[in-house]
Amino acid sequence: MDSLYKIIGVALITCIATLVVKPVRPDFAVFISIVGGIIILFMLAGYLTEIFDVFNQIFNFTNVNSSIYKIIFKIIGVGYLVEFTASLCADSGNSSLGDKVLLGGKIIILVMALPIVTSILEIVMELLPT
Repeated sequence: MDSLYKIIGVALITCIATLVVKPVRPDFAVFISIVGGIIILFMLAGYLTEIFDVFNQIFNFTNVNSSIYKIIFKIIGVGYLVEFTASLCADSGNSSLGDKVLLGGKIIILVMALPIVTSILEIVMELLPT
């Protein structure tokens, strides 16, 4: 819970600093926003090991193919990167560009998920009586 308060604190300080600097130096305000976002990402990095451990336990328990494991993490990574990039675009006044980034990310995620969908369909087809 302390981490949440720290993240909120960094976010609020970043927002206030951006609002104060923006009338004077709009270009520097975007830089402050980016740095604040990066600081928050580094604060969250410690939780990644917990997430990986839980997913390892799930995949070891279910004996799922490791390639699916890798695909799922790539999809999650693409989702977060696309959302972060779209937010940066919107913060810099390019919300239409951010929308295109989101669309591109969704298409890429769909393409990346096709092997998982295929695997699920194969399992379902094996379970159905012929």
